[in-house]
Amino acid sequence: MKTSNFISVICPVFNEQGFINDCVKSILAQDYPAHLLEVLFIDGISTDKTREIIHKYTAKYNFIKLLDNPDNLVSYALNIGIKASVGDIIIRIDAHCAYPSTYFSSLLDNLNKLNADNVGGIVITRPANSTAIGKAIATAMSHPFGVGNSFFRIGSKKLKAVDTVPFGCFRRTIFDRIGFFDTDLVRNQDDEYNARIIKNGGKVYLIPSIEITYYARSEISKVGRMFYQYGLFKPLVNRKIGSPTTIRQFIPLLFIFGTVFSSLISLFISSEWIVPALFIFAYILFSLSFSIIHSIRQRSILNLFLLPLVFLVIHLSYGWGYLEGIFHFLILRKNSVSVHKNR
Repeated sequence: MKTSNFISVICPVFNEQGFINDCVKSILAQDYPAHLLEVLFIDGISTDKTREIIHKYTAKYNFIKLLDNPDNLVSYALNIGIKASVGDIIIRIDAHCAYPSTYFSSLLDNLNKLNADNVGGIVITRPANSTAIGKAIATAMSHPFGVGNSFFRIGSKKLKAVDTVPFGCFRRTIFDRIGFFDTDLVRNQDDEYNARIIKNGGKVYLIPSIEITYYARSEISKVGRMFYQYGLFKPLVNRKIGSPTTIRQFIPLLFIFGTVFSSLISLFISSEWIVPALFIFAYILFSLSFSIIHSIRQRSILNLFLLPLVFLVIHLSYGWGYLEGIFHFLILRKNSVSVHKNR
């Protein structure tokens, strides 16, 4: 491989003892020259064995380093990593993932060929464990009914310009030009940064030939919290960018609005009960239809019961979070720190 680009890999971590070994092993298996590579793990002061595991690798490989992130937020970790790095190429990764051996080299090749500002691959969502609920969560998070037209989650057959990609590969110069990750954002900092790139005339590309193995959350409560935070901070992203970044973000919100407000109307106008009933019936019909199809394909009767539940948790959590986000960030104009501390 002929290359002169020095790559800095930055990875925020916090309590990732169950996944960090697979992540590091996939990094060590990369075909990119080790002497042109540094890997920075930025830890939010983990309370499990994450730091101990990473220290074992730093003792053996001098290009792997561990940095501290006392603020314990991803956006802070990313900025700490970027500022401490020396590479002319920055690749942001996630500890919940494992990467193909050509990951770094393929990202760099596509970044250069497309003259892009950011490139990323497709996420292949795997269950965190072998339980039925673990499998249902992984399915829902990669299904169009669960996450809409988020192409990096549901897949794409064609290379395309998109609104966002998972993690990303950047030239260092982009941070000099448009700044660092926004530390106001507990979630959605990648979405906001990609929207800022596009707003400033840049291009973000999804490369379907690059596949990342992502391990989904293991519990439905964790999924609910994650999507609630996605929804909660999305209006803040919109406020900062000056416009909505995607249409799909409104679907769960509209579902909640349609059901709740039509139900309220029906309390006063008895003949209007059919409106919320239609909303709910249509949702159940779609949810069950997709669940039945998947259950038949996977030969798993449990999916017929669990998938609708996970779909509902994703949609209600995101939609309710978005509704709260509108109230806190667009109406009351609160700052993110005060909102996050109360969650």
